[in-house]
Amino acid sequence: MARRQESARGSMPLSELLISKESKAMASFGVRDLDTMMRFAPRRYVVPAPLRSLHEVNEGEEVSAVVSVVSLRDRAMRSRRGFILEVIVSDGIEDMPLTFFLTKPHQVQWHRGRLPIGAHIVIHGTVGRNDYRGELQIAHPTYEPYEDTDEGRIQAQRPRPVYPLRQNIAQSTMRSATEKGLEFADSLSRPVPDETLLRRGLPLLPEASRLIHTPLTLEDTQRGMAHLRYEEAFVLQAIFAQRRAQDERTPAPVLAAEGPLQGLFDERLPFTLTDGQREIGEKITERIGNGHPTSALLQGDVGSGKTVVALRAMLRAVDSGHQAALLAPTEVLAEQHHRTLTSLLGELARAGQLDAHPDATRVRLLTGSQRTAGRRETLLDITSGQAGIVVGTHALLTENVEFASLGLVVIDEQHRFGVDHRRRLRTKGPAGQSPHVIVMTATPIPRTAALATVGDLDVLTLRESPGQRAGVTSFVVHEKLPKWEQRMWARAAEEIAAGRQVFVVCARIDEDEADAPAPPVLDENGKEQPPALDPARGVTQTAARLAARPELDGARLGILHGRLSGEEKQEIMGQMARGEIDLLVSTTVIEVGVDVPNASTMIVLDAERFGVSQLHQLRGRVGRGEHAGIAFFDTSARPGLEHSQHLEAIAGATDGFDLAELDLRRRGAGDLVGEEQSGLQRTLKHLDVMRDARAIEQAREDAFAVVAADPELTAHPALAGAIADRLRDADPDVERS
Repeated sequence: MARRQESARGSMPLSELLISKESKAMASFGVRDLDTMMRFAPRRYVVPAPLRSLHEVNEGEEVSAVVSVVSLRDRAMRSRRGFILEVIVSDGIEDMPLTFFLTKPHQVQWHRGRLPIGAHIVIHGTVGRNDYRGELQIAHPTYEPYEDTDEGRIQAQRPRPVYPLRQNIAQSTMRSATEKGLEFADSLSRPVPDETLLRRGLPLLPEASRLIHTPLTLEDTQRGMAHLRYEEAFVLQAIFAQRRAQDERTPAPVLAAEGPLQGLFDERLPFTLTDGQREIGEKITERIGNGHPTSALLQGDVGSGKTVVALRAMLRAVDSGHQAALLAPTEVLAEQHHRTLTSLLGELARAGQLDAHPDATRVRLLTGSQRTAGRRETLLDITSGQAGIVVGTHALLTENVEFASLGLVVIDEQHRFGVDHRRRLRTKGPAGQSPHVIVMTATPIPRTAALATVGDLDVLTLRESPGQRAGVTSFVVHEKLPKWEQRMWARAAEEIAAGRQVFVVCARIDEDEADAPAPPVLDENGKEQPPALDPARGVTQTAARLAARPELDGARLGILHGRLSGEEKQEIMGQMARGEIDLLVSTTVIEVGVDVPNASTMIVLDAERFGVSQLHQLRGRVGRGEHAGIAFFDTSARPGLEHSQHLEAIAGATDGFDLAELDLRRRGAGDLVGEEQSGLQRTLKHLDVMRDARAIEQAREDAFAVVAADPELTAHPALAGAIADRLRDADPDVERS
């Protein structure tokens, strides 16, 4: 059969290769064609026990043995429907029965057809004991024909693939299907050029398929899987390479002016820019100063000064006669950014007002909950170009928002926005041009994870902090030790008495929404164990309980959560910023961007329910001013157990990059970058970005070279097809950004 070069979706359908039972089994996993089936890897492999004589084995042992069939006998079961098939086998020294409990007559006939008297077979199973006769037996062993040759002995001991199963699907069905598929392995679509694989010392796809599905050794499985991992990385990097190439062909506004706003802003800053901020700023200036769209990821730890770096770039856009937009994932964060930018800019943000600087621009806020009059005024300023900087939520992406000349987009907390969002922003540039895009994240991404998940972006990293913050010390508080919890609330009261403010974060709004109770956990004696964790607390009930605590008597309490209206949220955060609230009980709506310099204490209840990056972000909300911050990770977990140890590790690591490594090892790249991201990392099938770092980097080098030589992949239709399939898997609506 001729080798196919088209998309994997167009490869040979399994209905043409397999019997109905096998094709249905594969279809239950979404596997409907040959290309997909040959890449459907086993979950693990089972290595048979060493070949032994039957007279050496004991009850409970795993055994492999070469035997001959001596006799067969079947009978109907007495107590229930079905049949017992008993096959006596011998290894020449010892006889032993193989027992099969079968429900249908055709199953009996199937085994009889494969086990004629005198047949030589190799069996694998667990030795048990017959309840009636008390003799040793092997129930439901696996078996296959055996040839007494070197190759036969190797086959008898080869690892057996173990595939994932659905209800009523047998492992033998999955193995049979993949083994049939191997007959057509030469026709598989091969997205990686053969010469590239050979140069990297990797097996070609037909050989890799055999190594994966019918290996002779565990080393075979590793070589076969190395191909799949490299292939996945290669297709992924080819996508990123094409996006880079597309950027090189797309015009973008040239933001090269050395206008007045940048210099005036630098003079206003109450602190000196760090070397890192200046270095990253120069790199951004270089990128946005050319006529092709920049796609950069600006990452830095909490408090590293990313916002100032981004604002200087936005002012450069305004000085160059264009507009800049800052996109935030929530209204609370958008409003916080708007307050921060207008505060930093002062008179430079008040164009049209009496106290404005002559060179000032306008900084506008656009959110979904704005009142009609304010929204209309903002839209007019955006359309006319009077608003040089616009801050907003997803509302900025709607069709009725028309910019006069959008030159730069800054996306905060990029993992909250998908590829589709970036694509829509790309269409809002002036006269067919694409604006430059800078995405920011305070959840640092280790290098190999960045290559595998945001590899179409230039990664710019801020590692040092401006230094004007007092910092945060973190502690784990175990509620199973009551004195610790009492001291935590007493410490919060002391901070309030000293004129500072406290955040208390809960995992849910209301405790009536608690998760369904988990099934009981039993110990080895069948006794029910107490649950490892208590139910999560809610904002509403926690606020009521805290109001009744004697330590907090007289403290001014507030609550904040997602069910409040935009105006209510804005008013609460305004009260917090003005110091009118001493203790704010909130959900994670305050996780990012909220800046209250007077807040010194962060208490996270049920901390074990939050991710690593969430806890790091939350503790970054305090210690932002002159007062040192304290973060308490409160947990109902027992000291020393897994949840407790994990929290202790987070509390002890203050560097966001170290925490990112911890999070990546524990949960994987998809969770690290964020499950809301509509993108490629959610569909990683074989790659592990920590284990496969070298493969990812090699694949990047090779894929970028292939795309550079053939941007449209005219000579590589199989790769073009694999890219189309991969993008469709990641997001049915995705387009190249």
